[in-house]
Amino acid sequence: MSHPRYTPLIQSLPAAVPFVGPEEQERARGAPFAARLGANESRFGPSPAALEAMRAEAAEVWKYGDPTSHDLRAALAGHMGVTPANILVGEGIDGLLGNLVRLLVAPGDAVVTSDGAYPTFNYHVAGFGGVLHKVPYRDDAEDLPALLARAREVGAKLVYFANPDNPMGSWMPGAAIAAALDDLPEGCLLCLDEAYIEFAPEGTAPLIAPDDPRVIRMRTFSKAHGMAGARIGYAVAEAGLIRAFDKVRNHFGMNRMAQAGALAALRDTGWLAHVQAEVARARDGIGRIARANGLLALPSATNFVAVDCLRDGDFARRVVRGLAERGVFVRMPFVAPQDRCIRISCAPEPELAVLAGALPGAIEAAETGG
Repeated sequence: MSHPRYTPLIQSLPAAVPFVGPEEQERARGAPFAARLGANESRFGPSPAALEAMRAEAAEVWKYGDPTSHDLRAALAGHMGVTPANILVGEGIDGLLGNLVRLLVAPGDAVVTSDGAYPTFNYHVAGFGGVLHKVPYRDDAEDLPALLARAREVGAKLVYFANPDNPMGSWMPGAAIAAALDDLPEGCLLCLDEAYIEFAPEGTAPLIAPDDPRVIRMRTFSKAHGMAGARIGYAVAEAGLIRAFDKVRNHFGMNRMAQAGALAALRDTGWLAHVQAEVARARDGIGRIARANGLLALPSATNFVAVDCLRDGDFARRVVRGLAERGVFVRMPFVAPQDRCIRISCAPEPELAVLAGALPGAIEAAETGG
């Protein structure tokens, strides 16, 4: 009997996804979660204007979406102070990362990231045969100088750095990132993931010339704009690099309803300000819940809070399991020593109340080995 002839690379990889979705966990437990606080989605929802734009566009869904995302790219260019030639729209940051790695990384090429940083990036590098070189976090934050030093040591073609960081919520001043570009090795590209930038303090986003060939910045509508299910991300980079994506990207990958919704969301600055204020309040609320249970909420510039359980990773995993058993979905960092923490997404007060009610029991069960 004939079988597909997979490449040796594909045969060597596990058939797995970086994250187990909450839906799969709900199916396994036979009940929905009462509080969905693990995926860093915006529990405050998208702009009403975005929803209306998507509803209006639904009648046109028989058409393919504009393969150039012309209107959205023009609006994003104005938002970022660049030209449309510096903007690429793609299927979330995940899709953009996959195409970036495809453009740059051949089997055996060196790539540098932080040990414990966003695992979907690692997934793409492995899928194209790149060799990952990982640098540990320093003081619960990604260590950009160490990442660039490792890139120089191994001749890396690509360095991944998130600012603010997921899963720890830490951040680095933009001026320090811009200065660090002078230490980037020749021929190496910095991928700057800014998925959470709308929640960060003023000055977190670096001032980088749009024609600087050393960096590509990635942003999303999944977080502050509350459109994770629409799969809309965008990249900002030198025009030549943006054009190169046309060699590999899925040209009809963007659905037209999502394009219309993202354009409306970008224009609705009032809704964005509302979400930012709600996230700030929720971060404070998570901090209060953590303190009430003898835990430590770490400073965050994102729409989630890393809560230090002040024990080891095994204890934190038991807390996560205990919360799931009590109807609360959260996640945690995967790598020690950051795996002593649990990561809790911001949400409206009713869901935080569910968390507050469930956490004491989860901690008690974790302490007794449950």
